[in-house]
Amino acid sequence: MAELGQLLAALDLEQVGEGRYRAQNLGTGRGVIFGGQLMAQALVAAVRDQPDKTVKTLHTIFARGGSMEEPVDIDVDVMHAGRSFGSATVTIHQGERLCTRSLVLLSAEEPDLIRHADEAPAVDPPEAPSDGEAWAGGWDVSIVGNVDINDPDVVAPAQLDVWTRFRDAPDDPVVSQAFLAYATDGFLIGTAMLPHKGFGQSLAHVSISTGVISHTITFHQPFAASEWLLLSQCSPYAGGGRTYGRADVFTADGRLVASFVQDNMVRAIPEGQSPVGQERTYL
Repeated sequence: MAELGQLLAALDLEQVGEGRYRAQNLGTGRGVIFGGQLMAQALVAAVRDQPDKTVKTLHTIFARGGSMEEPVDIDVDVMHAGRSFGSATVTIHQGERLCTRSLVLLSAEEPDLIRHADEAPAVDPPEAPSDGEAWAGGWDVSIVGNVDINDPDVVAPAQLDVWTRFRDAPDDPVVSQAFLAYATDGFLIGTAMLPHKGFGQSLAHVSISTGVISHTITFHQPFAASEWLLLSQCSPYAGGGRTYGRADVFTADGRLVASFVQDNMVRAIPEGQSPVGQERTYL
């Protein structure tokens, strides 16, 4: 995974015209752009045009994979900019190659009329960074129960609780939302594989073809990406070459701050086709 500084650099969009931006990519080493990067960039771009609001919901469709060797171009089309709500479509492409298109709903802060929220599940707290799984560049990931979604021999229910935080992330609400969007992209395919012996995330693009097709994240309350957040995930369905997953995001003190759902592709690689570079290239 990318260094924290690289992720921040990818969110530093260069304005090249009205509603048009250019951005650099993260060096994830996968051959194609990580989908979480594109969602994070779409979120930041949408807020650039309506800075008086925050993102409520981001819905992204992944059309084609993007090359890490070229910057991405981002086009924002403001659909509505009212007092309480705003909306925009955000298209990310490289030349004529359309990578993603997002629908973004933005909202102004309003007082409660009613309020309730689900409670956080009772799970073990995150392990200390020295003991947990520390990913590169200040992104700490601690998987509850040390479940290994990469191991094809592991069989477990299609549920996965993951603690995540970005150490030293700036105290900025837009950056926190973008970082969380980035983090939510990477676990639900592996979660869907857990009940099936012989399948694990390590086989993706090796003997099976996988990719995120669509991803929707809704933000409920403010939070800080530098503090521990629990991604409580499950996959209630897999079949027909597709999987579906959903999750809630809680703070360490139990506040529900976001929810997300994801549709994925999980299918056999066609005979004679190389898996290299096939991520998020759907035919």
